[in-house]
Amino acid sequence: MSVRYETAADEPPESVETPEEHLARLLGRALNSFELPDTTVRRLDGALAHASSLHSAHHSAGRHRETYRHTWLLADGSALTLWELVHTTAGGREPHHEVYADEEEVRAATARLPLPLDGPEFELPMLVQLAPIPTPRHSYVRGGTADHARRLLRRAENPDQPGTDVAAILAAASAYRITQAFGRPGRANRAGLCFALYEHAFLLGDGEEISLWEVEHTATPDGRHMCEVYVSEDCARRAMEHRAAQVS
Repeated sequence: MSVRYETAADEPPESVETPEEHLARLLGRALNSFELPDTTVRRLDGALAHASSLHSAHHSAGRHRETYRHTWLLADGSALTLWELVHTTAGGREPHHEVYADEEEVRAATARLPLPLDGPEFELPMLVQLAPIPTPRHSYVRGGTADHARRLLRRAENPDQPGTDVAAILAAASAYRITQAFGRPGRANRAGLCFALYEHAFLLGDGEEISLWEVEHTATPDGRHMCEVYVSEDCARRAMEHRAAQVS
């Protein structure tokens, strides 16, 4: 999620920002954004989600110095963090923004910005620490995610398949991955009868993950191929066992 900074005069009203919009706004207000390595900025292209939190704050005699942590979830499942320093130590009412790719760099920059010693002084380390973006279990494929979810649910023939609530959630997913969870297709006693289990993992915009479990089998009266989809691995495996018992 995005955090609105009370110290920044150019903050827009609270709204849902895309990762690209958040990055553009951060780089646009930072006086030293040109110093960031090009490779770092390129890695953030196509990020899936972002989160911001106030890391520390120091106020004294009407001036302030604050550090913010901005983290993006990348398409390969890794995370990248930029550190923003906001301060009024140079005088004037408008805050100055600086951005750094490393926590040690922002610490060094902070140390070069002493605050006045006169007047009330207080420091708030690790203030308003927000939950970090969860690290995904998978690496994901971007593009065509909503279509993939629709096709998966459309070919499911079991009456207890996921409902419209799950379909609505998956419509907003940003990436997906398919993994064969059952190993090589299993064969029951009847010749030619096959079972396979697949996990379809979806990455949502907030970094959360949801999986659907697809059972493919030929345990039908005429031996035709059939697809069933379940919301949990346990449900899918029980369905496989039930189908195998019916034809053995």
